[in-house]
Amino acid sequence: MISIITPSYNKGAFLEEALNSVLSQSFKDWECIIIDDGSTDNTREIGEQWALSDKRFKYYYKKNGGVSSARNYAITKASGTYILPLDADDNIHEDYLSKIVYAFQENPNLKLVSSRIQKFGYAHDEYVLPEYSYKRLLYSNCFSHCSAFKKIDWERIGGYDEEIPSLEDWEFWIRLLDEKSEVLKIQELLFNYRKHKTNSLSNRFYSDPDFYFEMYDLVYKKNKILYDAYFPRPIIAFQHREELLAFNNKIKNTLVFKIYTFLKKTKKKLGF
Repeated sequence: MISIITPSYNKGAFLEEALNSVLSQSFKDWECIIIDDGSTDNTREIGEQWALSDKRFKYYYKKNGGVSSARNYAITKASGTYILPLDADDNIHEDYLSKIVYAFQENPNLKLVSSRIQKFGYAHDEYVLPEYSYKRLLYSNCFSHCSAFKKIDWERIGGYDEEIPSLEDWEFWIRLLDEKSEVLKIQELLFNYRKHKTNSLSNRFYSDPDFYFEMYDLVYKKNKILYDAYFPRPIIAFQHREELLAFNNKIKNTLVFKIYTFLKKTKKKLGF
């Protein structure tokens, strides 16, 4: 019924926790495809052990090619009607699969089913993404990578773009959906996203912003027709941006704003 896709590149330290969360699902009609994307750690040992212990787990090894390549390869092996990507360092609530399948069966027109996101590891708050509209999706990702879709739709759009080394799930949603697509975000915390101490997406963005600006450019160029349709007249947009920046800078130079900033920093230092 549903195939969980779990790529691992040197994530053996976390892989068993992810697989245990799959094994614990209240819905039992699933398969979990573990893709070893050229790991040099113990991913192979773990994957092979799980495949031997339960036939619903299947292990494959491939030469390292990145997460999009690993997901695409796994989905070609998948027999499920629905696909759920699950990274090897994350995990899912025991009822996530049952609620995904129920949602698709209740509404066959759904293109994507997602949920709210709980952080764990080095943070424990909710990971809040913007509310979805297709226009908003074009400039801001609205769904986690651990969102379910139909295999037939993956085939229709040609899978994940393997030329994009990051933001690949966002670009995939852009091509998967359109203005008329029906989506569902389950209003429960069903996906657990591991927050690492270092090397997180935000840390890398601030340490190497040019890399992510290049990724945004790639997403734009590959979907330029869509962006031109939804965001015409770019010169006007640039004018509005400059006006907003000038207004913000003016506000920041006021005495009231400086007092507010000082009090906020003081409060943080004192632990309030």
